[in-house]
Amino acid sequence: MPQTIFESVYKEMFPFWDSIPDTDKAYICQNSYVITYPKGKNIHDGSECSGVIFVRSGSLRLYILSDEGKDITLYRLHKGDMCMLSASCVLDAITFDVLIDVEEDSECYIIGGSAFAAVAKRNPDVKIFALETAVGRFSDVMWVLQQILFMSMDKRLAIFLSDESARTNSDIIPLTHGQIARYMGSAREVVSRMLKYFAGEGIVEVSRKGIKILDKKRLRKLTF
Repeated sequence: MPQTIFESVYKEMFPFWDSIPDTDKAYICQNSYVITYPKGKNIHDGSECSGVIFVRSGSLRLYILSDEGKDITLYRLHKGDMCMLSASCVLDAITFDVLIDVEEDSECYIIGGSAFAAVAKRNPDVKIFALETAVGRFSDVMWVLQQILFMSMDKRLAIFLSDESARTNSDIIPLTHGQIARYMGSAREVVSRMLKYFAGEGIVEVSRKGIKILDKKRLRKLTF
């Protein structure tokens, strides 16, 4: 892909772009590439510095995995989102393993981790941007942990369904019970039981196509 294509995207994406030397801009672009990932592929297992990932289309899931094999979704990345936690060589403070799976066929821009780290070392604005981006995502992680540790299951599920509906601008959420459970860090049986309760109360309708929200007002009340 021509360097100018990357540069036009990065100019919009990075607030530091106009403040770094042209040589560093060129270096980042020269070490950028486009990859199309198929659904279901693991693209980062935490063992290496995969680089900075920018999602152009599709969806990725970031999660941590216990020794027993249980995973907890930290957050998901959609079109326009960027991941810095996959670039451990840029942020030395990242000492835990984050895994990334492809939720649906996705096209991503990847900036080589060592190249981005070298530019960050020469330009404080780049380093600050990387840290601020990571801190913003840690806020998402803390929100997930807060829900798991302190919130009831009905409230957590109501928040998840409300957020998904708002994100997709649709009352229909085309996810299986297993997918919802994985995103919420729960068990499929627990999610199915709670969805059955919501359906019995007339809040949602459950079918093979997914979950249809019937009463947004009552669903929102459960989130408080």
